[in-house]
Amino acid sequence: MENDRSELRWGVEQRLEFIEFRLFWEGHVNRSDLMDQFGVSVNQASTDLNRYIGFAPDNMVYDKSARTYVRGSDFKPQFLEPDASRYLAQLRSVADGILDRDDAWIANLPPYAAAPTPVRGVNPATLRSIVSAIRVSEAIEVKYQSLSSPEPRWRWIAPHAIAFDGFRWHTRAFCLTDDCFKDFLLSRILEIRGSRESKASADDDRDWQSEVTLEVGPHPDLSETQAKVIALDYGMRGGKAKIKVRRALLYYALKRLGLDTAPEARAPHDQQIVLINRDEIISGMKARGARESTA
Repeated sequence: MENDRSELRWGVEQRLEFIEFRLFWEGHVNRSDLMDQFGVSVNQASTDLNRYIGFAPDNMVYDKSARTYVRGSDFKPQFLEPDASRYLAQLRSVADGILDRDDAWIANLPPYAAAPTPVRGVNPATLRSIVSAIRVSEAIEVKYQSLSSPEPRWRWIAPHAIAFDGFRWHTRAFCLTDDCFKDFLLSRILEIRGSRESKASADDDRDWQSEVTLEVGPHPDLSETQAKVIALDYGMRGGKAKIKVRRALLYYALKRLGLDTAPEARAPHDQQIVLINRDEIISGMKARGARESTA
């Protein structure tokens, strides 16, 4: 069999990735798995399994008693890099109803639960209009409810990106009313009634285009053993971890990580991590606040 991956069609390669995903995470795969997942015939499923063996003969062996292929002892990924984040993202998406169970590559979902997050009411038509405006570089007139105003106001904005702060979805846009780039919560856009050509450019949004690096380390008042545990949790090396974030999302990142207050404001066991380059970050935030506010 020709072992040249460059000759593979996209659908075939996706099925080979699926075989490898199942072998790594579940330890076995068979024809019915491919048939159920992709709707292919028995012959096609057999061909895909044989093709995979041609690329990675040591990765799976046929178990006659179980009537399935099982992961070989010398298994080495050929089509995808095993990624815990990808697995956990699928698990969460299925559990939260974002992804249909039949569309997930995980065969046997482990029991799962998550801390509840309030549902944010984003209107599909609103999201469609925002995405369309981004694609064609248009400004749209939106009726927006901000915290600073008792009543919603009509304003023109030119969206250029969508962002998630860990809890809520925003659009990053140039506000023609306030003459600056700002964040607008999608759930607070109540109505859209017009569009027009926009000359605003995402390249001019300095806070969106630039990044800052947060350097975090264990709280200094933790014991040596506790600090080692926290370092393990955050993948720290040399006592610190570096986290890159767009400057426009810095406020949200600090808040989500619990770094938006001074370390002494909370007990070490609650705070757990501190911002090592706090002075640099805070001074940068003050400079940003002087020229922009969040809608």
